[in-house]
Amino acid sequence: MDDHPVLDPLEGLRAPGDPGTDVYLTGTVFLDIIFTGLDTAPVRGTESWARGMGSSPGGVANMATALARLGLRTTLAAAFGDDMYGDYCWESLREGEGIDLGPSRRIPGWHSPVTVSMAYEGERTMVSHGHQAPPPEEAVPACPPPARAAVASLGGDSAGQGGQGGAERYDWIAGAAASGTQVFADVGWDDTGRWDPADLAGLRHCAAFLPNAEEAVRYTRADGPREAARRLAELVPLAVVTLGEQGAFAVDSANGETAEVPALAVEALDPTGAGDVFVAGFVTGTLAKWPLADRLAFASLCAALSVQEFGGSLSAPGWIEIAGWWAQAKAYAGQAPGDREALYRYGFLEELLPAATRPWPLRRAVPTIGFRPADEQPGRPARNGEP
Repeated sequence: MDDHPVLDPLEGLRAPGDPGTDVYLTGTVFLDIIFTGLDTAPVRGTESWARGMGSSPGGVANMATALARLGLRTTLAAAFGDDMYGDYCWESLREGEGIDLGPSRRIPGWHSPVTVSMAYEGERTMVSHGHQAPPPEEAVPACPPPARAAVASLGGDSAGQGGQGGAERYDWIAGAAASGTQVFADVGWDDTGRWDPADLAGLRHCAAFLPNAEEAVRYTRADGPREAARRLAELVPLAVVTLGEQGAFAVDSANGETAEVPALAVEALDPTGAGDVFVAGFVTGTLAKWPLADRLAFASLCAALSVQEFGGSLSAPGWIEIAGWWAQAKAYAGQAPGDREALYRYGFLEELLPAATRPWPLRRAVPTIGFRPADEQPGRPARNGEP
């Protein structure tokens, strides 16, 4: 990817002695298989045919890829199986996206977790399978490398915490915060139905918390997502609640500032990973020291662009795609009230985006991984990820 025009959003802020990593992540990498074009939800006892299909790295790989495509130096600590799915995910992230997998490990005999996602009616239903990675000879680092920021997943399920459970799952978060790393937290769905606020104890180490509306309301018992955001801001300096089609709302308890931006209206193909891409956009804007409303708008734009492609990771936009959207927004400005609003709301992009307009091909989700090159001998194993 060295010959591709890539914008570094932190270029003017970098100084000698800064951490080599911008964002550190740890969690579970899945192989995602995505079906789109379903007219209705699958019905028991019948066979449904999807009009589209793609495969891509998933789980924590969604956010890692989104961050890397926005120009941030990203380090991922995760377990990878030694099967073909593991090969594909490893090569896609390290070679295709330039993500540092130094703290990650390959596990002999362990198969990759898999998620099948079915998109229909603007939403998606997922079925996942996997086993917790066995204890490694050398554990995923309890103390992460120096980084400007880290993203942590809270909640009662420790599957996203590198296999750690109980209070230990917060140890690395506390260590990262103590070393000066800004920790951004999100949270997954609570399958137990408890929605115990005690599961958010790790927020005391975090700089920001970014749940969706339903998660925020269930954990706080608030009457609505905006009230929930205000309650969460009592626990963490910055609370950001995504509101789906209504956009996003944020409360900065440090200075009392609030901000809300509407969502961009787009035709969604696959919403898988949109929340992860939103977090990546918000982290990027925060590290670049943008105003709160601009950070929300940028994160919403990144998520809106991602849902128009297959998959959660390889659907994440790069700067050239964002520049392409901005050029189109300006070209059509004035034709509808929404167009004029976009032009006003995203005006901060004008001085930021790269001047280069030559498109470059991002890696996208593909229906089948592991195609053999044309000149490969019959019977020889295919190299995963090659077209």
